[in-house]
Amino acid sequence: MENGCLYCGEKLKGRADKKFCDSSCRNSYNNQKNTDINKTMRNISNRLRKNRRILAEILPENEETKKIKKDYLLKKGFNFQYFTHVYTTQKGKIYHFVFDMGYLELGDEWYLIVQREEN
Repeated sequence: MENGCLYCGEKLKGRADKKFCDSSCRNSYNNQKNTDINKTMRNISNRLRKNRRILAEILPENEETKKIKKDYLLKKGFNFQYFTHVYTTQKGKIYHFVFDMGYLELGDEWYLIVQREEN
């Protein structure tokens, strides 16, 4: 029993387990199948890069930390829902990081911006 190409429907010749007539149809099929996943990942990646860029703009290269109001971060477009990881100190302080740039909630709408040192 011959099957058709999963992408274009053409009759397949060759191996019994063949699913596509050529690599172009295979690539097109997989690209179409993964469109939603790729769009979601691209949107998250863009959001993370924007958050990191905002933190990097706030903290000058010659400074180790800087205090900033939450309103300022929000006006710049910072989204607190997107971060790459969390670091908890021995004293229980919770830093949220966006790659190498992080922030610590200080209270009263103030945040401390930090940059992780490279090892």
